[in-house]
Amino acid sequence: MDTQKEIRLAVLIDADNVPYRNIKAVMEEIAKYGTPTFKRIYGDWTKPTVSGWKGVLLENAITPIQQYSYTQGKNSTDSALIIDAMDILYSGRVDGFCIISSDSDFTRLVTRLREAGMKVYGIGQKKTPNPFIAACDKFIYMEIIGQEEEDEKEGASISTQKETKKKTKSGVEKPGRATLNLIRSSIDDLADENGWTFLGDLGNLLLKKQPDFDSRNYGFLKLTHLIKSIPSIEIDKRDTDKAGIKLVYIRNKEK
Repeated sequence: MDTQKEIRLAVLIDADNVPYRNIKAVMEEIAKYGTPTFKRIYGDWTKPTVSGWKGVLLENAITPIQQYSYTQGKNSTDSALIIDAMDILYSGRVDGFCIISSDSDFTRLVTRLREAGMKVYGIGQKKTPNPFIAACDKFIYMEIIGQEEEDEKEGASISTQKETKKKTKSGVEKPGRATLNLIRSSIDDLADENGWTFLGDLGNLLLKKQPDFDSRNYGFLKLTHLIKSIPSIEIDKRDTDKAGIKLVYIRNKEK
């Protein structure tokens, strides 16, 4: 997450291609990355398929935009969202966008926004096609948003084997060989002459290589927790000038 400054975000939601459940948690997730100044949702509100959204719009101050389906089988919602996105871009009133959809039709829009210097966050379901995911600066799966709150209510602990098994059943994956290789190779890419890498730099590089990388996908709230679970990685916490503040450095253990 970029914490250098609070960025203004335009949040644009495709009502046809994401579920309305957990929208409160989704908005809280977005607040981690910036301040939503535009919050709009697009759909044909005369259709029963989007009726579930109507009850949560007022609670989250999201403005519904009506877009009629002029032709059967064609999704005119996409066009309305894209036109609004470009209007907002040229207004110069935001620093980034959050596109909430599982539709790959927005891939070119995301690419264009990033070409204009915008930060673009994507939020969608795990069924989202990879081209849309890869186009974003960061992509977050809706299935993991709010999961940590549910775990806390159940008194869960991510450090136990019981929790690992429970999360695996609920759709959270264990880090596989490809993920471990990604982490280890990224550490080597950033390592100093002694092999050490600052954890914050590692997180940024992982997102550049794989925009949907998120420690919560593997059942860990923070990247630090995920790194601690990997035996082949060494951790060093270094003191700073500020009391109680330490910087975390990591390196691959020698084989």
